[in-house]
Amino acid sequence: MKHKRRSSRKILGISPVGFNTSCTLLVDGKVVFAVEEERLTREKRTRSFPVQGIREALKTASLRLQDLDAIAVSWNPAINLEAFNLAQSQRPRYLGELFYSVPNYLMALKEGNFAAAAEQTLHFLDEAQVRVHYVTHHLAHAAAFFVSPYEEAAIMTVDAFGEKDCVTFNKGKANKIQSLWSQEFPHSLGSFYSAITEYLGFQAQSDEWKLMGASSYGDSNRFYPKLRSLIHWKNDDGFELDLTHFNHYQFHRPSRYTPKLIQHLGIPPNRRDQPLNAEQYDLAAAAQRVTEEVYFRLLQQLHARTRSKNLVLAGGVAFNSVANGKILEQTPFRQVFIPPVPDDAGGSLGAAYHCHHQIFGQPRCHILRSNYFGPGFSNEEIRSLLRKFKINYSTHKDIARTAAKLVASDKIIGWFQGRLEFGDRALGNRSILADPRDASMKDRVNETVKYREPFRPFAPSILTEHINDYFENAVPTPFMEKVFMIREEKRKLIPAVTHVDGTGRLQTVDRKQNPLYWQLIDEFRKITGLPLVLNTSFNLKGEPMVCSPQDAVRTFFSSGLDALVMGDCLLQKGHC
Repeated sequence: MKHKRRSSRKILGISPVGFNTSCTLLVDGKVVFAVEEERLTREKRTRSFPVQGIREALKTASLRLQDLDAIAVSWNPAINLEAFNLAQSQRPRYLGELFYSVPNYLMALKEGNFAAAAEQTLHFLDEAQVRVHYVTHHLAHAAAFFVSPYEEAAIMTVDAFGEKDCVTFNKGKANKIQSLWSQEFPHSLGSFYSAITEYLGFQAQSDEWKLMGASSYGDSNRFYPKLRSLIHWKNDDGFELDLTHFNHYQFHRPSRYTPKLIQHLGIPPNRRDQPLNAEQYDLAAAAQRVTEEVYFRLLQQLHARTRSKNLVLAGGVAFNSVANGKILEQTPFRQVFIPPVPDDAGGSLGAAYHCHHQIFGQPRCHILRSNYFGPGFSNEEIRSLLRKFKINYSTHKDIARTAAKLVASDKIIGWFQGRLEFGDRALGNRSILADPRDASMKDRVNETVKYREPFRPFAPSILTEHINDYFENAVPTPFMEKVFMIREEKRKLIPAVTHVDGTGRLQTVDRKQNPLYWQLIDEFRKITGLPLVLNTSFNLKGEPMVCSPQDAVRTFFSSGLDALVMGDCLLQKGHC
């Protein structure tokens, strides 16, 4: 059947497995829509197929499913079929399962049946067709290279696991990626970090940044030798975990660690959601130290293979902003790009770009400079909702200055503008903002708005022009993906965003990237002399980031927020 001639190439990327499913729509190599399914279903870390996101993507672009040139999935199930499974394939529970039983049987008939890729085409009675490409998980992660600013780069992906792999080295050049080396699960750095996350009473594959935040409060020396002894290097060929201490590879066991780890560490695991004690802070510090040591040694090995000065990082471990801020001083790399969605949610973006460049051979044309790809709402849509709920509000032509005055007067505000961010970091469109000068503000936001642990830090959003005035050895960090040391003389000026170790998880705000948010911070600078504000994601503990005006209003009235700014509308407690 001949393919219809199309005026533009449209690819839908899907991340349908694991937690935090998502979709991304590309048109001619540019992202026109991307969203995590949790933002629409309001179920945090949902594993649901991203059907609502797909509907929103098609609606935003005025497309039908059959208008797509391809659908790219960030998982290659053919790899999971390499070992023949008689029980699953001989008698399908329903005939639709022939989609895997047929290839499972056929693959069993071939020697060397390792599946590099898989695809299928659905043909409909109206002559419409849908082509589906299944992209190996770590290749989807590695495709972050295609939206980096580099013509060539070394690429490392690190996570808990893909189909087989948990670490890969790659080399990207122009519109191609070459695989160099990989390490297979269960010897996984991501799983090691998740196991200690769980040991500390947090939820694995969700709360790892709690471990990262807690690590600054502990002394790593206490447990470092014990944790370090569980990792064995294989010269320049990766590492192995001492699996007698871990259960993460036995997926149906109740915990990711064994009793042997408890005996080895000499302290009991923390109960879920219980406060940490001094020993547990020390364990968090040691886990972070060991993780950084492995991370940097892997990067040094990658550099030895590629000799590139440019680095692209992806995979869930690339969310470790504390480690990321040290890469330039700990490795030979001179430039680092980390996408705003390096985790599995970003797999939909990576799968789509892999399809666009590696499969269709299209030249590169897009550098990812922002992540504002989700649903957006007009001022009239916002006002209509407020009128429907009979909520009093005022409108303001200079809404950035209005918001800056509120922040400068010690108010905690919800800031809802433009399109929703794609990724876990709120970068000024769905943010909670506060005054970084107030030493009590960190506790106020944690206790009355976010309802979360007191050790959790908040990020400074700073005008790009002023980063060197406040941070040591910092580089532009638009996706809040790196932690840097705050200059000692500045820490007393911004205590609410200065972590206990003197660092801050930086977000640099560029005027072109987000003009309205830049203007708010600049207005705050004119009032206070400080070119930065406290920024955290607009959500309550246990909930996804707000997506719609209705989500924002509900969160506003369910928390200690003083004001809510949506579009050009202002709501204030006591005025509603």
